Amino acid sequence: RGENPRASGYRLVIYSAAIMRTNPEIVQAEKMGIPTMERSYALGAISRKFDNCIGVCGTHGKTTVSSMLTQVLYCADKDPSAVIGGYLPIIDGYGRSGNSDTFVCESCEYVDTFLKLTPDVAVVLNIDNDHLEYFKTMENMCLSYKKFTDMAHTVIANGDDKLVMNTLNEYHGNIITFGFDKNNDYYAENIKMHTGVRASFDLYNKGKYLFTIDLAIPGKHNMYNALACAVSAINCGVEQDKIIEGIAGFKGAGRRFEVLGVKKGITIADDYAHHPAELNATLSAAMEMGYDNVWAVFQPFTYSRTKLLMDDFAKVLQIPDKVVMSEIMGSREINTDGVYTSQLAEKIPGSVWFDTFEEIADYIVQNAKSGDLVITLGCGDIYKAAKIMLEKLD
Repeated sequence: RGENPRASGYRLVIYSAAIMRTNPEIVQAEKMGIPTMERSYALGAISRKFDNCIGVCGTHGKTTVSSMLTQVLYCADKDPSAVIGGYLPIIDGYGRSGNSDTFVCESCEYVDTFLKLTPDVAVVLNIDNDHLEYFKTMENMCLSYKKFTDMAHTVIANGDDKLVMNTLNEYHGNIITFGFDKNNDYYAENIKMHTGVRASFDLYNKGKYLFTIDLAIPGKHNMYNALACAVSAINCGVEQDKIIEGIAGFKGAGRRFEVLGVKKGITIADDYAHHPAELNATLSAAMEMGYDNVWAVFQPFTYSRTKLLMDDFAKVLQIPDKVVMSEIMGSREINTDGVYTSQLAEKIPGSVWFDTFEEIADYIVQNAKSGDLVITLGCGDIYKAAKIMLEKLD
């Protein structure tokens, strides 16, 4: 498009914190004199344009809650703007530009990127041991969450999470808690599993029944996500029937227990889970869904996380019936510690691992049976293996 940035039509290149400065597109942009900006700074600038910026943070569940809340607000004609970490079918994208003062923003703690935002309302889902290659200690991580919540006038917090509540110990704004414990401001009761609908529960506020929530996505973790969404929507003034309708119609965001297809009776799904706690939640839910066998196809992401949480990964990957793994995706890291999937496989009885997605797909196609669930897991590119499986089964 030419060497002149104005002639090229490009005014700005935005990149995420996971992208290295040696990325060829960034290098080329700098050669052409096109300004570059890390994504969190761009989001921070956008967040300051709204009077009701809702920053959804937490180690797990950010994308699901951001997506679910966006869907509820959108269906309630609140016309929100949103930036989400996954594809949301109802808006046909990863975000939207609305005309209201409400902005739903998925707020990631990695390298403190969420501290560039200016949230009016902070939704804190949980705090767990992730990204310790950056934070070094849990105390440092909690301090970052404290800085994030201190910017907000209202915090909607998981009252069942001790780290979350300890972090908010000195917070002086308005705190609204949710969870399963009745000591929370909002809590779930009469939790039930149903055929067709994955689960339902009654929402209570300080002892008063409000309404019943039906979920079309599985797992206890998604009940927490629905609670966070419902309370956030109530805080935005959404009517109860619109909250019920929006949550019931939510089928999940892209790469969040996303069913990609069913071929020859084998269900192929994909999920972003890449931390032991997320794998535990996803695989536990999968094991309760009535499949003959659950195949976990896992791609470890980053050498530091795999090394630090090796035993935790080994424990949760014994939940499913079958485990297949790929080599570690290093992403932004260099393997200076000599960490390999083979070391993880040694700790998981009956597990196998392969170098390529083609080999993984061949193994699954040869061994999975009608009535089985195969779910690819990881935040890298393991979803490609699921697509190869579908092609081969076709």
